[in-house]
Amino acid sequence: MKFAQPLWFVLLVLLPLLAAAAVLMARFRKSQWAVFVAPRLRGVLVKRGSPLPRWFALLFLLAACAAIVTALARPQGDDGIRTEKSLGRNLLVALDLSRSMRVKDVKPDRLAQAKTVIYELLESMPHERVGLIGFAGASYVYAPLTVDHKAVRETVEQIDETWAPLGGSDLASAIHLATETLKKTGQKNNALVILSDGEKHEGDLDAMIAEAQRSGVYILAIGLGTEDGDYVPNPDFPGNRMVDRSGQPIISRLQPEVMRKLATETKGRYAVAGIGMDIPAMVKSFIKDLDAFEMEGRERTIPIEFYQWLLLPAIVFLLGSVLAGTRWRGVNAAALAAGVFLTPTPARADEVSAAKDALVGKQYPQAFAAYRKLAEGSRIRDRKARFRFGEGTAAYRGGEFKEARSAFSQALLSADSDLLANAHLGLGNSLFQLGWRGLADETYPAGPAQVPDLERFDRLVKERLAKLRETTDPKQEGQAGGYAQIEALITNWADAVRHFNSSLAASPSAAAAGNNGGLTMTYLKRLRQLLEQDQQETEESMPQPQPGEGQPQPGEGDPKEKPEGEEGDKGPKPPGNKGQGENEEPKDGSGDAKEKPEDKGGQKKDDKESDKGDRDPNESPADRARRKLKENADLEKGPLTPGRREYRDPEKDW
Repeated sequence: MKFAQPLWFVLLVLLPLLAAAAVLMARFRKSQWAVFVAPRLRGVLVKRGSPLPRWFALLFLLAACAAIVTALARPQGDDGIRTEKSLGRNLLVALDLSRSMRVKDVKPDRLAQAKTVIYELLESMPHERVGLIGFAGASYVYAPLTVDHKAVRETVEQIDETWAPLGGSDLASAIHLATETLKKTGQKNNALVILSDGEKHEGDLDAMIAEAQRSGVYILAIGLGTEDGDYVPNPDFPGNRMVDRSGQPIISRLQPEVMRKLATETKGRYAVAGIGMDIPAMVKSFIKDLDAFEMEGRERTIPIEFYQWLLLPAIVFLLGSVLAGTRWRGVNAAALAAGVFLTPTPARADEVSAAKDALVGKQYPQAFAAYRKLAEGSRIRDRKARFRFGEGTAAYRGGEFKEARSAFSQALLSADSDLLANAHLGLGNSLFQLGWRGLADETYPAGPAQVPDLERFDRLVKERLAKLRETTDPKQEGQAGGYAQIEALITNWADAVRHFNSSLAASPSAAAAGNNGGLTMTYLKRLRQLLEQDQQETEESMPQPQPGEGQPQPGEGDPKEKPEGEEGDKGPKPPGNKGQGENEEPKDGSGDAKEKPEDKGGQKKDDKESDKGDRDPNESPADRARRKLKENADLEKGPLTPGRREYRDPEKDW
């Protein structure tokens, strides 16, 4: 047993003072009556009652105050130690510690700017496993890959160019050490962030780049400094400037060709720090496409709160103090006591408790019906939204994802940011499950070992595409099955990503929304690749015209050609011609083909009719599915807003 806030016990000193004040007040009142009334007339004029009720009232009041003070001190028990688990990726940072990093062509100098970039990376990616390598003439691992970002930050604060025992700038050695370190993690692809000016690199750089490519290491090269450069400082030389053998001061400049080569040949990215580029946003956007894995984080003690066990006695003692200190007549006192203790609690409280108990007891149909009844009977908007959220939770856990989608949509009317974030998260999860169920006819597995299951996803999609190619009537197959499920899946998952982004906007600490959004984008990108492969295979399998085919033979009449644009021309159209353009208005006056929010993601009976507004009769199901993927290709940039740029302006101007 321990107390989270023991300072509240100081108030217990006031309880003896309160008791002493009550005793002195009673004696003072008794002395006043002695002066006012003569002793021989006191029994006739003053009707004295028993003092016991007043002393009992004082005793109950003191006990209630003691219970309240103890509850404020928050007594706690220990429920054991739990290890936090999260999905993350490996991010290794290689920091240049050569003497040229002290050049002041950027303020205050290149090394300080590099440290600032590392601090921002640690702050923007709290769930990634980060390590630190320092290199100059040789390379060393100063901080191994860990989720303890505080330890990495402390190492970065202390490190400087004096930590490097050998001068120079051996980039090849740093890449080799980073590749070997990341290999030991067992992950197929990892990220390496190199912070350097790229000057005077040594070693076989091309061989190390090839090794990084084979090991699945993607390099994000961050250039430090300017191409104009500045003098290399050194206190051991006159004028604090390092000179060469001829006595001329040495000028260090940023070498963008070296840094750009590192990023380009490993399919990474290159940027220059300090020119308005949001480096943490760029790195975060790049590594979210890498494989995520479950890892253990910090250990924390789980406390058990006991303060609620003291609140009920405090309330009972306060009520006893009121009853004991008040002069009641016999009938009225009995009636009041009966009214207090025999009045039933409101029926609404019983209904809420019953709904909650059904949800905790995994009686999802009963909980769904109970929360729906409460929501329909509530007049307060925020309270109604909370009941709708409970209704959606019960439906989701029961596997009724269409009902969950509808309930979570109505829960979005809440003004509470936390409830709004959870409602967006539940709605995104429901839409994802609807898309997966339409493809695999079952619920998506929740086991971390099966996330993401790209091999099974590839098999399911390829089976759909194979069935579509076997049919004789592609249009009928595209409507009844095949691409119909794929189109519904694209619509559901595109909406799911938007809701995950909205959940993050309402609550930036919602890690589940970020992980689920990244998982959904992984599947959507893989689906796009599979559709492109299917299109390529279909085009390759089409028979090619042989020389002489289609030419009139001797003795045969010239074939009659139909006028251009006539309906009889049913030949295949070019891939780029898909009917109406994406920005054109429909000619039939039907307006936009946007679905209602409550209809997104579900395969309802009127799906065919709702899609007529954007369906081209000359467009194949495969082209339609690929078009939907193209329309939603910018989902990973976050919530769609007009004029959205890929990278925002940095929060700090260094």
